[in-house]
Amino acid sequence: MNSFVVFFRQIKSDASISAIVAGLIAVTVGFAGPVLLIFQAAKVANLSNLHLSSWIWAISIASGLTSIILSLRFKAPVITAWSTPGAVMLISGWSAYAYSDSIGAFIFSGILITILGFTGLFSSFMKRIPYAIITAMLAGILLKFGVDVFVSLKQLPMLALPMILGYLVSKRWFPRYAVVTSLLLGLLISYSLGIVNLEGARVFLVQPIFTKPTFSLSSLIGLGIPLCIVTMASQNATGLGVLRADGYNTPANPLIIATGAASILFAPFGAHGINLSALIAAICTGKEAHHDPDRRYIAGISAGLFYLIFGIFGATIVSVFAIFPSELIIVITGLALFGSIGSSLTSAMQGEEKKEAALITFLVTLSGISIAGVGSPFWGLIAGIVTDYMLSGDLRKMFSAKMFLQMRGKHRRVG
Repeated sequence: MNSFVVFFRQIKSDASISAIVAGLIAVTVGFAGPVLLIFQAAKVANLSNLHLSSWIWAISIASGLTSIILSLRFKAPVITAWSTPGAVMLISGWSAYAYSDSIGAFIFSGILITILGFTGLFSSFMKRIPYAIITAMLAGILLKFGVDVFVSLKQLPMLALPMILGYLVSKRWFPRYAVVTSLLLGLLISYSLGIVNLEGARVFLVQPIFTKPTFSLSSLIGLGIPLCIVTMASQNATGLGVLRADGYNTPANPLIIATGAASILFAPFGAHGINLSALIAAICTGKEAHHDPDRRYIAGISAGLFYLIFGIFGATIVSVFAIFPSELIIVITGLALFGSIGSSLTSAMQGEEKKEAALITFLVTLSGISIAGVGSPFWGLIAGIVTDYMLSGDLRKMFSAKMFLQMRGKHRRVG
């Protein structure tokens, strides 16, 4: 009992408005855009509104619980989310499989991810990636959101300009609350301009639906394995990179195991995959959440709690976000990411040794290319790693050793 009281007091002392708001903004951004992919995928699979609500409930509750548990366990802002590239993949090919077979494929994908966490293969891969390449990848992911802040000046200047000015003024006098001030100012201006339609909000509680999974070879191969690959490559790798870029050396294996287990447990309710977040995680891991890195874990707990609240209302929560202008979401997201963009660019270009590899990583990631359903962050990592090996000379050594072993093997067979 005493230990619980001490634990609660520590959380209370570490809590801050900036960290709590960072968690709220992160979850808001997650629902404002990626959740619409869930609606598109549901149409492809001809899901009922009840199944759709259950699906959103499942991914929200799973993300909320894992964010809270992992943030508390490691005292770091560990933010999880549903697999966005996985949802894109479902849009393109879900109609070929029965719903219960898809649930089986979701479970299979979660099992594969959990195995990768237990074996440590993913952790070993991440440890071999130079820090400059990781931060360059992060910069490539985030830069577009910073640019969009100023693109919004053309689309809705009456809203975007005051939000930017409010952020800058607050940054000068009370920097911890700069994002909060900009958000409140944006809400006030949106209401005064009459571009907030409060009548459009419709909120209902959701009733989760359990679906008994079935397993078919075609769905396991055509859906389960690709879902695992895109989730690990496009989400977990970049999500861990965000943590590393902001100085959090949280062990990778427990994070992967936790997200894999959550994917398995919530798959029968519709969850297609839970993973580490990259974009919204950067909102919580940067200086805007709190100047003290040791107190930013509160942002992870905050995000988890808002996930749980939003998840209870299921699909209808989208109607709440629909009442706000898209420019408000775009501007506040970019402003919240300013600190992470600046620090990741600085870290990526600091040393001369890795600068070329970091630059190529940044450009490939920024390009937005997608190959075999895997997004540009993964290919940016690969491009940076290959460039680093080629320029450092390690690639030649590797080929020489491989050729030597092959020649030795041939010699033995001939002998």
